[in-house]
Amino acid sequence: MADPREPSVNVPRGEFDFDHRPETDQSFENALAKARAGDRLAVADAVELLTTGSDSEGIDRRRKERVLEAADRRRAEEVGEVVTFVANLNNNVTTACNTGCLFCNFKDRSEQFRSSHEADHPGFTKTPAESREIVERAVDRGIYEVTSVSGLHPAFALDAEHRERLETSDREDLNYRPPGEYDTNPGTYCEQLRAMSVGGVHVHSMTPEEAYHARRGTDWSYEEVYGRLQDAGLDSVPGTAAEILVDEVREVICPAKIDTAEWLEAMEAAANVGLDLTSTIMYGHVENEAHRALHLDRVRELQDRTGAITEFVPLSFVHHDTPLHDRGMVDGGATTDEDELMIAVSRLYLDNIEHIQSSWVKYGDAQGLKMLTCGADDFMGTILSEEITKRAGGEFGEYRSVAEYVDMISAVGRVPAERSTDYRTIRTVDPADRPHGPELGPTADGTPLVE
Repeated sequence: MADPREPSVNVPRGEFDFDHRPETDQSFENALAKARAGDRLAVADAVELLTTGSDSEGIDRRRKERVLEAADRRRAEEVGEVVTFVANLNNNVTTACNTGCLFCNFKDRSEQFRSSHEADHPGFTKTPAESREIVERAVDRGIYEVTSVSGLHPAFALDAEHRERLETSDREDLNYRPPGEYDTNPGTYCEQLRAMSVGGVHVHSMTPEEAYHARRGTDWSYEEVYGRLQDAGLDSVPGTAAEILVDEVREVICPAKIDTAEWLEAMEAAANVGLDLTSTIMYGHVENEAHRALHLDRVRELQDRTGAITEFVPLSFVHHDTPLHDRGMVDGGATTDEDELMIAVSRLYLDNIEHIQSSWVKYGDAQGLKMLTCGADDFMGTILSEEITKRAGGEFGEYRSVAEYVDMISAVGRVPAERSTDYRTIRTVDPADRPHGPELGPTADGTPLVE
């Protein structure tokens, strides 16, 4: 029998000289007792639960199982036995980006997209007309939601007024080039949103980082930016680009991105104009458990202020083919123990966010289903196209049929249910009532989405 205190093989996070360390004056037993009682946890409690005791090395697997049991019980109390999924499409507009995030292999250097660049490259940019055609086809197949998260193409502007300001600015720090310098014109953010907002589909787009790009060179508030985006068809905002909401980590993995305070400012502004939000954490790279706990605390505080976050999505870092791995800064991602504890502690700590998602794209089917016993209650979406994880070396596929969802969820004794993006509409599915197809999308009629 394996030693339950055998240290987990992990990335060399101790090589980074961070101020925040996973050390507390709390005890694991006290933290677990608070979690079981339903008391609001503190950052030190989260550190104890994530480490299974900060006074020892490695994960204590007996203690880990007690944390998972507490989280699963909390899940059952809060949302019951239903496991939800959404019929959706990913339509990422462009891979052109020069932000230089070290965890990412989705982007392609934007210089390669210029007409003057002679060599071939693997990237893509879609025009608004192409985006509309892609979304129209998917809406006809029955999707409810289109998700769009893209690189920061230098030719992107918020709208015509923003482009005029960028064109006439004498600043050299705005990461802007006119569309005419590129083989493909991505249009403006508002043009892309109007193109994708077709047939009543729900448009989930414009991360805080994209909103920052959409206001560069102006004195516009994030409320102004998100208000214009909402008028163009935006329905909700993905809480990605969060990575780890602790600046000493961001300075290592994404030094050119907005900082924690600005990310939070943008998200709160989106909520202020009436947009729903999701939230994420990307963990398992250079950060430690103290950073993860601080991230959870900042998300919980944001939800206390806004009440607009519909779900929290832990995203386990896929290290293959990323600069962090290529440069020897990490030699792997999170362990399975860490993945399970991240889901569980998210459920226990985020007492004001009802839904915790298990990402089969990150974990795979078997482990993704296991996460449904660790505190998660949502199993992601059909994702008819998924380029980001795939380009980082992900191994778990690109799309999922409704029938697969029903079969997998019912096989583990839970109740499969199709949902809207905001979870306000949920349709339970009878496994015996075949064939299985989406019914909540604007043109969905139960026809299978994927054969």
